[in-house]
Amino acid sequence: MKVMKFGGTSVGKPERMHQVAQLITNDTEPKIVVLSALSGTTNTLVSIGDALSKGEKENAKQIIDKLESHYHEFVQSLLHQEATCAKANAILAEHFEFLNIITKISFNEALNKDILAQGELMSTKLFSVYLEEQGIKHALLPALEFMSIDANDEPQVAVIRQKLLPVLAAHPGIDLFITQGYICRNIRGEVDNLKRGGSDYTASLIAAAANCSVCEIWTDIDGMHNNDPRVVNKTVPIEQLSFEEAAELAYFGAKILHPTCIWPAQQEKVPVKLLNTMQPEAAGTVITQEAGSVGVKAVAAKDGIIAINIKSSRMLLAYGFLRKIFEVFEKYRTPIDMITTSEVAVSVTIDSAAFLPLIIKELEPFGTVEVDSDQTIVSIVGNDIAQTKDILSRLFDCLKPVPVRMVSYGGSRHNVSLLIPSAYKTETLQLLNKGLFDL
Repeated sequence: MKVMKFGGTSVGKPERMHQVAQLITNDTEPKIVVLSALSGTTNTLVSIGDALSKGEKENAKQIIDKLESHYHEFVQSLLHQEATCAKANAILAEHFEFLNIITKISFNEALNKDILAQGELMSTKLFSVYLEEQGIKHALLPALEFMSIDANDEPQVAVIRQKLLPVLAAHPGIDLFITQGYICRNIRGEVDNLKRGGSDYTASLIAAAANCSVCEIWTDIDGMHNNDPRVVNKTVPIEQLSFEEAAELAYFGAKILHPTCIWPAQQEKVPVKLLNTMQPEAAGTVITQEAGSVGVKAVAAKDGIIAINIKSSRMLLAYGFLRKIFEVFEKYRTPIDMITTSEVAVSVTIDSAAFLPLIIKELEPFGTVEVDSDQTIVSIVGNDIAQTKDILSRLFDCLKPVPVRMVSYGGSRHNVSLLIPSAYKTETLQLLNKGLFDL
C-alpha cells in the first residue's frame, strides 16, 4: 500500500480534481489518498474565524456566502449526473449550514478549530462523490477517527497505527481510500489540526503507521529544486536527497515540503517522493535513507528571522551562563535556529516575535541585549558538505557584496547557514546559484 497526498492547488479546480482521479487509478497498488482543502479555502476559513473573534458577524456572513457560491460553481463543473450533483449539493448545504449557525453563537477557539476543518471535509466528500460518479470503487475514511495529537499537541505514530489499522480492515476488498489531511482530534477529543502544512504531516504519519511502500507528495512543481524558483530564474530539480538533507531544506525554507513530513517517514524508513500533478511524467525528487551523492545540492532561505545578541562580561569563563539563556527561550516555547558565541557574547536567532518583549525583559539582567529584525537565514545543504573541500572559501568568494551577520558551520554535516539582512536575500540566492551551481 502507498500514500498519495494532493495539495490545495492539485484539487483547486474541477479539472485538476478530474486529473487526480486519473492519477490515482493509473496503477493497481492499494493506496490511501490524502487531500488538502481546495486552494484558498483555508485562508478564507481563517478570515471567517478572525471576523467572528472581533464580533464582525455581518462581515463573516458575507465571506461565508461568497465561499458557498464558489463551491456551488465548483460542483457544477465537477459533476455531470443529476443524482451526484444532488448529493454534492446536500454536502455543501450541511457544511455551510454549520458555518452560518456559528455566526449566531458565542465564538471560542475550539469552535475556530471546527471552522478550519471544513475545507478538508468538503474537498474529500466532493472528491468521493466524483469517484462514485465515475464508478471507481473506494472508501472515504474520516481522519477524525484515527488522526490524533497528545497533550503536547504532538501526533504519535503508534497511537495512529492502533486506530488506523482496524478502520482499514473494516473495508475488505477495497484498495482505494480517501481521507483528509491537516485535521485531527486533540487529547480532549475535540476537533483540532496539525497546523500549516499539516496535510504533508498527515500523509507521512499514515505512511509510517500503515508501513506503506512510499509516501508520494503531489504538488504543482516537479520535485525539490536546487534553489527557490520564485526568486532565481535558472533552477533544476534534485533527483535524490537523504532524509537529513530534506529535513534541513524543508526547515530552512524550501516550501514544497513541510518540515514535519520528514520525521515519521524517516523513523519507519518509508521513501518520500515529491511529484508534480501538472507534469506527472517528471521524475521529481525521491527522499530516502541514502543521499545518493556528496556535496552541495540546494539552497533554501527562511525569512522573518530575528537576531538577538546578549553581551556580558559575566559570561567570560562562567559555566551555566548559556543554560540560563536557553531556559528563557524554553520557558516561552520559542525555538532557536542559529547560535554563535564569543568570549563575552552570544547571538541567537528565532523565527517568531510572539513572546519577544517578554524574552528581552528576562534576558536583560544577563547583559546588554540587542535585537535585529528583518533577517533571513540562507542555508546551503548537501551530503557531508562540512567536509567538502573549500566550501567556505567558495561561499564567501561569491558573496563578497553581501553583509553576512552570522555563520553556522559544523553543527550539521549537511548544512552551512548564513544570517543576512532580508534586503539581500534575492541577490544572495542569485549569487549562490551562479557560484555553487554555475546556473
